[in-house]
Amino acid sequence: MVISDHFPSEKRARALAIYSLGIPLGSATGVVAGGYIAATVDWRLAFFVVGLSGVIIAPFFKYFVRDKVKKPAPADQTTPPYSFKGTVILLAKKKAFWFLAFGAASSSMLGYGIAFWLPSLLQRSFGLSLIETSLFFGAILLIGGVAGVLGGGMIGDWLGKNNKAAYGLVPAAAFLLAVPLFAAGIMSGSATIAFILFLIPQALAYFWLGPVLSAVQHLVPADSRATASALFLLINNLIGIGGGIFFLGALSDSLTPIYGEDGLRYSMLYSLIFYVIAAVLMALAAKPLKSEWIEEG
Repeated sequence: MVISDHFPSEKRARALAIYSLGIPLGSATGVVAGGYIAATVDWRLAFFVVGLSGVIIAPFFKYFVRDKVKKPAPADQTTPPYSFKGTVILLAKKKAFWFLAFGAASSSMLGYGIAFWLPSLLQRSFGLSLIETSLFFGAILLIGGVAGVLGGGMIGDWLGKNNKAAYGLVPAAAFLLAVPLFAAGIMSGSATIAFILFLIPQALAYFWLGPVLSAVQHLVPADSRATASALFLLINNLIGIGGGIFFLGALSDSLTPIYGEDGLRYSMLYSLIFYVIAAVLMALAAKPLKSEWIEEG
């Protein structure tokens, strides 16, 4: 909501992308620092250090981030704000919202699953140590993640300026392009080759953040953006975090009798179908986005 108040519509995806840099930056820092502390000191201390970092940063956020002072609207132009129930009813009629929400949730099934299980794959199938694994995964998150978040936001705004469908089509194309590259990295026999192959799809996997978060906020009036964003994240996280890690782990267990130690490798390979599903849902959101988009400042 604060970002929407400070940035115009045509720059909002980029602004949200810059805000979302906290995901790859924080993830990379946590992976590298946590892995190093766990390997050299104690794994319990890693949880405390990574967790306390957010507590330390929180006061700075409160001090520096301020709500934008808005000019009151003339009395004859004011309309009552939507209630929570009213926002839910409004979104229920928006096809684009549901396609975007479940598309993002499908991608998060794989994204969170890979984030949780990739370190195990790197140690089991590539023979990396804990510190080597943290550096490998941290570098992918940092380089690929930052490039993907920023690239998605800039391309989304650039193409979406004249065609709102781009806010769905850009993530759809990114997910489809990521599938074969992720597959090649997963099946690679070399850690070096796998690192190179993972970089590009890791970037593509983050393309959706800026365009989709921006699109969700344009499906409702300004006073309902925070609620709409919260509902979107609720769907995304419940399905993505709640299902992705469990699904990949359970599939790995079921495939172990067939593939042995490579069960996890094939679990990730087969789970790439979630990016295909995400691409289809994002593409389906493109058409209704044109008619359901609310152009407010």
